Amino acid sequence: MDRWQAMRIFVKVAETESFAESARQLHMSAPAVTRAVAALEETIGARLFVRTTRSVKLTEAGGRYFDDCRRILLDIVEAEASAAGSYATPSGMLAITASALFGQMYVLPIMSEYLDAYPTMSGRTLFVDRPVNIIEEGIDVAIRIGHLPDSGFSATKVGSIRRVVCGSPAYFERFGVPTTPADLRDHRIVASTSAWASPEWRFSGDQRVTIQPRLQCNTNEAVIATAIAGAGLTRVLHYQIGPALLEGKLQIVLGDHEEAPLPIHVLHPEGRHAPAKVRAFVDLAVSRLRENRLLN
Repeated sequence: MDRWQAMRIFVKVAETESFAESARQLHMSAPAVTRAVAALEETIGARLFVRTTRSVKLTEAGGRYFDDCRRILLDIVEAEASAAGSYATPSGMLAITASALFGQMYVLPIMSEYLDAYPTMSGRTLFVDRPVNIIEEGIDVAIRIGHLPDSGFSATKVGSIRRVVCGSPAYFERFGVPTTPADLRDHRIVASTSAWASPEWRFSGDQRVTIQPRLQCNTNEAVIATAIAGAGLTRVLHYQIGPALLEGKLQIVLGDHEEAPLPIHVLHPEGRHAPAKVRAFVDLAVSRLRENRLLN
């Protein structure tokens, strides 16, 4: 087996932390993957992984070698793609991910515009309210809300969003307007049970209120519709109710008590090695999201 292929196998094992999963993704047998890594260790003269019955972790030397291998492999891919022209003109499939409602409201129109601009491109979206492993799930570009861990990915901030308490004018006319977070205990609350939901609502100054919902819904769309109907107050990310705010169907309260806004980033794993299809989408997404006044 040549050195390039052995390095490719090593990088995959490091990313998945599993010989069996790497074999599955590379369409190889598990023994072949094990042999390739063992041969690489013998050639280098250093142990690259600490293997136990339950895990596979990089050694210190393996970590340094992993960084070098990724850089070398990306250089090879860039050289080949450049020769083929894909780094000059967008081509192929572009996969993007975002949270479910944000993706539908703000990212999908950008993807549609992108595909209109580049007819030879095709696209795939993954709009879900769960953590997405960009590498393992084959994602080219992600739009993330919240503070980012130090991943080494290229990230561009495009805006910020607030977590807001809101209700309909009819609700406030009937039940009054809360002036402090503690007042929420006396109001009808509609809450989401989605992946990021919590029964504890936090506000500035480390103020916390444990809510007792009158109604719980499993989607943000249902929570927002219920609030528009006047059935209670809810707490959502403000971009989720942008149209309802503009139309006067909902109003934000307790604005002086809100937590600091959460940043929005467009990120991708390839840095300066990104192919044209990624660079073109990132440029478009950054421009469109920064133009959106509901996100800034």
